[in-house]
Amino acid sequence: MSIYIEQQGEGSEVVLVHGWGLHGGIWGDLPARLAERHRVSVVDLPGHGRSRGLPVAENLQHLAEAVAQRLPAPATWVGWSLGGLVAMTVALQSPSPVARLVLVGSTPRFVQAPDWPEAMHPEVLTQFAQELTQDYRATLQRFLSLQMGTDATGRALLKTLRSEMFRHGEPDAAALIGGLTILRDTDLRPQLPQIICPALIIHGGHDRLAPMPSAQYLQAHLRDAQRVCIDHAGHAPFLSHPDQFHTLLQDFL
Repeated sequence: MSIYIEQQGEGSEVVLVHGWGLHGGIWGDLPARLAERHRVSVVDLPGHGRSRGLPVAENLQHLAEAVAQRLPAPATWVGWSLGGLVAMTVALQSPSPVARLVLVGSTPRFVQAPDWPEAMHPEVLTQFAQELTQDYRATLQRFLSLQMGTDATGRALLKTLRSEMFRHGEPDAAALIGGLTILRDTDLRPQLPQIICPALIIHGGHDRLAPMPSAQYLQAHLRDAQRVCIDHAGHAPFLSHPDQFHTLLQDFL
């Protein structure tokens, strides 16, 4: 059994990598929209979605290697949250299969450090992990609700996403714990200048999981990066502002 990858469309290669505790369905209709011009590969990370039951990677490097070996190259890699760490780690490979990099709600380090105050406190990450393992569905629904807003459009999209998110069941407990460990322990700041491909950073102005200074740091330390802020978006701008996000991504592609 290998990592599940769903592909559609024709043209230049685009890879979408989801965040912690979720699966490729979180991208909604974005893959179908991109597939009008590109060949899109949507990944379910090991232990998530249709990749449940696979061995969980011991660390970020092993996770990136396991994902990259199953995907076309060269490609534009779009990584959200934990997926951003995966995409950056793949971009550090030599030769790199990453032609361009899109980082969404991403940060080189998710938790605070003495020289990195604008980040999550480790206890917040631990609490979120505990809530996921105790009641995955309720925790995920609260998370999605925070991202979507309360207007009619947000409520309608949230209803669709809820149906999609639980279609493939809950992730393996080992995958949740392994992902938490990666988020807690990873610090890619020293390696960012080694990433030489063009990068687009799309960040929500109200992102509380990866505050805006992390996006500013990425732009300053990647060799060839541009940054766009979606002012009223949170951690998942492709959910809350799908049309604006698609336009930004398509322009970069």
